[in-house]
Amino acid sequence: MEARPSSLLAIATAVALLAGCAHSTGTSPVARAAAPETGAAVEKDATAADPLRIAEADIADVAGRMQRGELSSEQLTQAYLDRIAAIDDAGPRLNAVIEINPDAIAEARRLDAERRAGTVRGPLHGVPVLVKDNIDATPMVNSAGSMALAAHRPSKDAPIVEALRAAGAVVLGKTNLSEWANFRSTRSTSGWSGRGGQTRNPYVLDRSPCGSSSGTGAAIAASLATVGVGTETDGSILCPSAVNGLVGLKPTVGLVGRSGIIPISASQDTAGPMTRSVADAAALLEVLASAKDAQDRATTEVPASPRDYTAALRTDALRGARIGVVRKHGVNAQPDVDASFERALSHLREAGAVLVDVEIPTAGKWNAPEFTVLKYEFKDGLERYLRESGAPVKSLAELVEFNRANAGTEMPYFGQELLEQTQSLGALDSAEYRKASEAARRLAGREGIDAALAKDKLDALVAPTTGPAWPIDLVNGDNFTGAGYGAAAVSGYPSLTVPMGNARGLPLGITFMGSRWSEARLLGLGYAFEQRARERRAPTFVPTLPLP
Repeated sequence: MEARPSSLLAIATAVALLAGCAHSTGTSPVARAAAPETGAAVEKDATAADPLRIAEADIADVAGRMQRGELSSEQLTQAYLDRIAAIDDAGPRLNAVIEINPDAIAEARRLDAERRAGTVRGPLHGVPVLVKDNIDATPMVNSAGSMALAAHRPSKDAPIVEALRAAGAVVLGKTNLSEWANFRSTRSTSGWSGRGGQTRNPYVLDRSPCGSSSGTGAAIAASLATVGVGTETDGSILCPSAVNGLVGLKPTVGLVGRSGIIPISASQDTAGPMTRSVADAAALLEVLASAKDAQDRATTEVPASPRDYTAALRTDALRGARIGVVRKHGVNAQPDVDASFERALSHLREAGAVLVDVEIPTAGKWNAPEFTVLKYEFKDGLERYLRESGAPVKSLAELVEFNRANAGTEMPYFGQELLEQTQSLGALDSAEYRKASEAARRLAGREGIDAALAKDKLDALVAPTTGPAWPIDLVNGDNFTGAGYGAAAVSGYPSLTVPMGNARGLPLGITFMGSRWSEARLLGLGYAFEQRARERRAPTFVPTLPLP
């Protein structure tokens, strides 16, 4: 993440990637970030035997096979563990999974016993799920990638993890992330954390997986679990989903409870699905949105109407839909992105959508107030989490000092400028914070997305999600190429990215944005587009792109 807060463009870049250890073996991050193997070796390991056909398998596939008795949850869970060993630890060494749940096989066996006894909890019964390492999930560590929390084992699950387990999901393990969800330095590298090292993009291994849900993106793209959970503040689900060829959904803030998640921003944070299909995103969202979270006041605003997101998945959902095309979308001009976006628009037209060129009238004006809001809310939310969860460090000041004392491990490539800036701020009752909070939400929401939708009576807006993945650069940090999802992130509105093409094998996504609580509508539109475009491709684990 490259940012110089003295300019609005730099601020936009700084916040555009925010949210929101080799499986605890002690392997050093530097060793995990070694150069990729040769193409032949990578191909051999990445195409290892797949007797249970789990690569690219979706929820409906594995659930159906378990229901018919062709597959057990224990077999499925073990197959994913074997695939993690072959692809994440060896072979391409994606470094996407930071820790394995030691109880995963036992959980799967219990769920198999329930099925044999005639109890099936739902579509996710026995289905392995990976969750990001900023979400409390017992008995594992929750660290946000920081060595300061490497011994932090929360005493209970986050409500969304409780909901996953209640629905019958097997929590397979936790995924690496950009440390502190990319809210640490103005020149950080997405997918790197002190505890986890550098995650790689499974399409081209020396390319960025984006962030901050980097490990979830790379892991689900490589079929290391059936589905995954990420978190987002501004782009941390959408960007890694797009560059890893996934469907990613950032729900309306408040739809999914956030207790037990290491925070950045109460205004913008949310967890959401990262999957290989829109159908899986809908099924996973139904479970995440079912979580009861009395401690998260934002959930009290959720409409009482039923949440049957899978019912919205219709191939004709685009027929007659009015879609606003945001051509001044914030993504740097790039021929492959532009060509893929035009093909995507053709698919929308052919499916019966009415396309209207629009502008978000306040585009970019929310960047400066957003940055102010994130800094204030990060300090307030993080210190509350550290105190209430019994973490080894209790304050932002203690965290800053820990990093200084352990700079060789925690700051070998970039510093902690954002933590230091945030440390000196006051409370949320400050006039500066209140003014910035009101401005950011208004400019992105009421005067941004809402105004664009209302002007032409639109159902949704579309834009390219981001550009192709850039090379990993631990010297200069991220070379982020812009994003089309910023308004949805800052307003707290939903956004959905779906694969729309590629640039020399690097996946590209299209983002659908709508008003608050419009997840079902966006999922329907995205599903109809997905079924027509069919741009999802499995990763090939190429070491690098050849020079011309």
